[in-house]
Amino acid sequence: MKIDLTSILWIAFLLLAMIPFLRQRRIMGSRLAMLRRIEKSRQSRVITLIHRQESLRFLGIPFGRFIDMEDSEQVLQAIRLTPRDMPIDIILHTPGGLVLASEQIARALKNHPAKVTAIIPQYAMSGGTMIALAADEIMLDENAVLGPVDPQVGQYPASSIIRVLKEKPIAEIDDQTIMLADIAEKASQQVYHSALEILTPRMTEEKARELAALLSEGHWTHDFALVCSTLGEMGLPVNCSVPREVFELMSLYPQPSRQIPTVEYIPLPYRSGKA
Repeated sequence: MKIDLTSILWIAFLLLAMIPFLRQRRIMGSRLAMLRRIEKSRQSRVITLIHRQESLRFLGIPFGRFIDMEDSEQVLQAIRLTPRDMPIDIILHTPGGLVLASEQIARALKNHPAKVTAIIPQYAMSGGTMIALAADEIMLDENAVLGPVDPQVGQYPASSIIRVLKEKPIAEIDDQTIMLADIAEKASQQVYHSALEILTPRMTEEKARELAALLSEGHWTHDFALVCSTLGEMGLPVNCSVPREVFELMSLYPQPSRQIPTVEYIPLPYRSGKA
C-alpha cells in the first residue's frame, strides 16, 4: 500500500489538531475529580464561578470573561439540584459582571436553607463580592480580596456621575450627562437595596444599612482591595483560610499560554531553610 506525502501531512495535521481537544478533555476530567474530592471532604455541593481569559483569540487578543446571564442560569440550576439540607460551597474567582446576574445568584444562595460558604482563593470583585455577601461564611486566602459593589454606568462610576450633577450648576451640564446622572442615581439605589436585602437578617438592620451604603455608594475606587481583616472589622463572617484542595482545583483552570511567560518559578514547595 502506497501512502503519498500529502496523506501523511493530512494525518499529521489532524493529529496536531486533536491534541488541544484531548488536553482539554483530560483537564476537564481532572477538574470533575477534584470537585468530587472537595465535596466528599466537606460534605457539600461545590459550585465554581471561575473566570479566566478564554484561550480562543481574535487578532491575538484573548477574550475576557465576566458574570453573565448564562452563569446565573447554570448556578441557579445547580442550586435547584441540591437538597435543601445540603451545604453549598461556591468557589469565586471573578472580576464581576452583570448586576442582574450577580443579584440572581446572590438571592438564590441566600434562600438556600443549609449553610452556604463562599470560597475566594484570590479575588471576587464587584458582582463577585455581591455573591459572597449572601454566604453564611466567607473563606478568603490571607492575600485574597473582595471589592466594592458600586455600579458602573458605561465607563464611569455611578457615584462620580452623580457628583457632577451635585457640584455644577445645571445650566453648565449637557443633556447627556444629566441623563447619565439619572441612570446612575437609579442604579446606585437599586444596588444599595439589593445589598441591604442580601445582608439581612444575617446582621442587624442598622449594621446592614451601614455596610450596604459603604459598599455601594462609591467611597472607594471600584477596584479597591478589601482584605480579610478589613472585612472582619466590617462585621462580615470571614475565615482567613482556604482549603488546600481549592488551590489544586484552581491550577486546573490555566490561563492561555503566552509565547514568553511573565511569571516563572520552580513549581515545587520548598522546606524552610532549604532551597
